[in-house]
Amino acid sequence: MLKRGGLVAFPTETVYGLGADASSAKAVARLYAAKRRPADHPVIVHFASTQAAFEWARDIPQAAHKLAARIWPGPLTMILKRSSRAGDFVTGGQDTVGLRVPAHPVAHEMLAAFGGGIAAPSANRFGQVSPTTAAHVREDLGKDVELVLDGGPSEVGIESTIVDLSGIQPVLLRPGVVSAAMLEEALGMPIASRQEDSPRHSGGFERHYAPKTPATLVPTHELDQQIARLKEKVAVLAFSRPDERVDYWLRMPREPAAYAQKLYAALRELDSAHCEMILIEAPPGTPEWAGVRDRLVRATS
Repeated sequence: MLKRGGLVAFPTETVYGLGADASSAKAVARLYAAKRRPADHPVIVHFASTQAAFEWARDIPQAAHKLAARIWPGPLTMILKRSSRAGDFVTGGQDTVGLRVPAHPVAHEMLAAFGGGIAAPSANRFGQVSPTTAAHVREDLGKDVELVLDGGPSEVGIESTIVDLSGIQPVLLRPGVVSAAMLEEALGMPIASRQEDSPRHSGGFERHYAPKTPATLVPTHELDQQIARLKEKVAVLAFSRPDERVDYWLRMPREPAAYAQKLYAALRELDSAHCEMILIEAPPGTPEWAGVRDRLVRATS
């Protein structure tokens, strides 16, 4: 199906991806149309091995080799200077390309059998809540995808960390389960924060990962006051026990990895509660919560 230019959704350890042959402009155009994705917004290209991935890059720095040896296969995307293999239709017209070697066994088997790069943003409509099960994909994309490979619920639950290695200093573009501290430890150098001139990248829009119901991020100490003031039918995502004043309440884990794994399924469940508003208790501001906080800030923007 992929070699014929079809679209195949598949599981990764982060979220489900919508896959198309990354060397085919026609197949990638179908992918963009199915997602309703802006044409200048680049997609990440997935591979079965580091060697295959690096064939799509040039001027590969030592930092990229270090991270590949330490983290790939895994939930890390590297932004590198692109080689001639990466067309404008996957890079958004930029001189850089996002590359990843996922760890999920189903993704690995598919990529190895395909033998090339597969462009694969999350398998949902652009800007909305990412899918972490095959059922989510079918619900979002319906007949726009030819096949959905079911690999069970995603283990990580939020998208890959993105690090830009195309410049002088490594730059963290999108936090994830691979933290800035892990990157710095692996590289033995500091990681800079996103700059104004950083490459465009997946998940870079101010509003992203958003439920259809309007959602607000609320500090813990303000949650009770917000609930008391509201007249609308409200759903709440929080760490504490349910409040009888609230129409629909989901309690979340206090451990960041467990929270991330459940986050998107929880947002979808709250969306289905048909409330007028979603209140989300803000997680702690500590480094281990950075990936979750990034997703929640964008979902409530």
